[in-house]
Amino acid sequence: MRSALPAFNEVWQRQFRSNCLKQLQNFSENSSFLIGCSGGMDSMLLLHLMSFLCPEKVRAIYVDHQLQSSSEQWGQFVLAQCQQLNIPCIVQTVDVADGNLESQARSARYQAYSHHIQPHEILLLAHHQQDQAETLMLRLLSGAGIHGLAAMREIDVRQNLTIWRPLLNISHEKICQWASQLNVQNIQDPTNYDTHYDRAWCREELWHILQSRYPKMQQALSRTSYLMQDAEDILHEVLLQDLALCGNDVELGLHIFNQLNPPRQRQLLSAWMKGGDQYRPSFDMVERIQNEVIHSKKDSQAALHWNGYFYVRYQDQLYRIKKEEYLAEKTEIFEIQNIKFELNESVSLASGQYKIQTENIGLSFELLNKKLTIEQRKGGEKIHLYGRIGSWPLKKAIQEAHIFPWQRHTIQILSIDNVMLGAFTPKGFWFAQSVYCETGGWQPKLMNKDQTHR
Repeated sequence: MRSALPAFNEVWQRQFRSNCLKQLQNFSENSSFLIGCSGGMDSMLLLHLMSFLCPEKVRAIYVDHQLQSSSEQWGQFVLAQCQQLNIPCIVQTVDVADGNLESQARSARYQAYSHHIQPHEILLLAHHQQDQAETLMLRLLSGAGIHGLAAMREIDVRQNLTIWRPLLNISHEKICQWASQLNVQNIQDPTNYDTHYDRAWCREELWHILQSRYPKMQQALSRTSYLMQDAEDILHEVLLQDLALCGNDVELGLHIFNQLNPPRQRQLLSAWMKGGDQYRPSFDMVERIQNEVIHSKKDSQAALHWNGYFYVRYQDQLYRIKKEEYLAEKTEIFEIQNIKFELNESVSLASGQYKIQTENIGLSFELLNKKLTIEQRKGGEKIHLYGRIGSWPLKKAIQEAHIFPWQRHTIQILSIDNVMLGAFTPKGFWFAQSVYCETGGWQPKLMNKDQTHR
């Protein structure tokens, strides 16, 4: 098949090779490429072109979604074509979760890509100009904003992989021509023509009607996506500034947030909720966060769940909390247990990692290596904090310390013979006044996350 290259050389140099060489300069010299191959014309053409351009730096992967009776045979076809081109090939079977079939299949596919991608390896996908135009049109019909209408980028840098789409500016007609000139063998997936799926409906039903009226529609929509990418880049700079003013990836300060105008509030909230995921929340979900959480009554415990996180307002702050952390209070029950401490040892408890060390004022050394009792807070307890006058409700101390409600179940009380020695809290160990207090004693010291990994 490589013998077809000389006849193809003129087009190759002008429209594909020159563009690829320009992009290759942006990658490390050590970069190699993993091509996602479905067996269709587009991906098989890309496989052939890259085998000419970088024959020693290319691998291929076929993801079998097990949704078609012929999917296993298609994997064998891709494998055989790769063997002819002397390209290593992975055939990966995946299970597609229930739900929107197109979305779940895409998610399973990208999980397979992420699993097999190697350091310094770039994922190559064969999306072309018509794919870009279809994506923009479908997102427009779903009510997408700038982020959605930016559609696909030629170079897409994500958290765990970098994607390159070398054919994104090439028309489908040109791809068909090139594939014919190179005699590229491929398979036909019948779902590409099944109008039950949105993209197939767009391609088979809507596309021809619009193109008969607007012959250059494909190029125009593709150009719009690039204009939206410029707008998205500018908007991203504003978002970073707003995020720096309002908080971080975990929390937003609502006092400053509420001073932004409504469009900037919506954009910041949408981007903040997206986090490291690929897709932003829907417009309706952003409005629900604003109406049901941010603008809820101050004394309410409003919380809204979306995409594995709970969004909660507390003390004029909006928090983004992992689902398992927020619901831990309902599932984590810590039984009364006996515990012994040694000087300089590290101890892992519900509220954090502690180190036993000497302090100016602390517990008597007689208590080291002695059986102490630790139990979960039940409610109604009183504590006489060292240095303060009299006992007061532990609940009040917790409220004054602004310990998050979803973390209060981790508070544990340390005692011996029914004498309270202190309380382990997410804000540290609260040392209690007792007969066991002495100068130069010891206390558990809460370690920060950086210290726990040393």
